[in-house]
Parts: sequence; structure tokens; C-alpha cells
Amino acid sequence: MYVPTKIFFTKGVGKHKEYLASFELALRSAGIEICNLVSVSSIFPVGAKVISRSQGLKILKPGQITHCVMARNSTNEPNRLIASSIGVAIPANKTMYGYLSEHHPYGETEKVCGDYAEDLAATMLATTLGVEFEAEKAWNEREQVYKMSGKIVRTFNVTQSAQGDKYGLWTTVLAVGILLP
Repeated sequence: MYVPTKIFFTKGVGKHKEYLASFELALRSAGIEICNLVSVSSIFPVGAKVISRSQGLKILKPGQITHCVMARNSTNEPNRLIASSIGVAIPANKTMYGYLSEHHPYGETEKVCGDYAEDLAATMLATTLGVEFEAEKAWNEREQVYKMSGKIVRTFNVTQSAQGDKYGLWTTVLAVGILLP
């Protein structure tokens, strides 16, 4: 059984005339182009430690099979706003799992996208933990309820946005949580 013990977050942007090459350049911008990435669903592993991007990049080996949660978006429409975000919600109880969420919209600012992803992760965790809240309230109001419950210790997001290249090159943004042994 493989359960990750560490996680780090990174993000990047790439632009190129070819769609796939723009993705490769976004991976390079994020520093994870050397890995064979395997996307997994959105559980923050029990007891996993959040480490810095620089610490995490030092652990990676070329060709390594690397599990990740990835939000990715691309456009070749000039000036089109794109974003990708990973939201994170970590429980106070260290024996409980948390949540990661992916959000990858068109037309949302980095702040709006990041807040949405963070809210989504926190809401998934809150419902798992039985925290009562009013779903129609704004994120900043629910965030206070979640944290005051004492059951959610930390939420944050990692978000990348960009405008589509003015000459129509493919533009790719990504935000990634890299899970490590």
C-alpha cells in the first residue's frame, strides 16, 4: 500500500504554437517536466506534511512515476482569461484525511478562481466532518464558520492565471499538488 507522506504545490504557464508544447512549457515553468505524472483524485493523505516547492523539486528524479492532483486549462483565443487552481483543506485531527480540489475556469481572475477552489475543498472537508454551515453564504463567511468549528485547521489555494497570447499561440496554465512517498 502506497500512502504519500509529503506534498508540495507548484504552478506554471506555457505558451507555444502547438497545444502539447504549451503544456510542456507550463510543466517546465512549474519545475515538474521530468516526471511521468499520474493524476489522482482529491484526498489530502492522513498525516502528510506540506513541504516547500524547492524541497519537493529536490526529491524528484527524471522519469519518476509521480502522483499528482492537477488543475489545467488552455486557450489559443487571444486575450482570453484562463486560470487553474488547487484548493486545500487540512483537518485539525491528524488521523483524518483532508481534501484537494481542482478548478480550471475561463474568465475568472486569479483571486476568484483561487477562492472558489479553496471554498470547494473546505466545503468537502466540512461535510465529511459534520460541520454545519449555510451553503448560500459567501466563502469568507463560511471560512470563519469552518475554522471556528475547530475541525479544519488550514485552508489555502495555489492558483495560476494568464491571458491567451495576443497572437493566438496556445497558452496553458496549471496548478499542481505533487504527492511524494
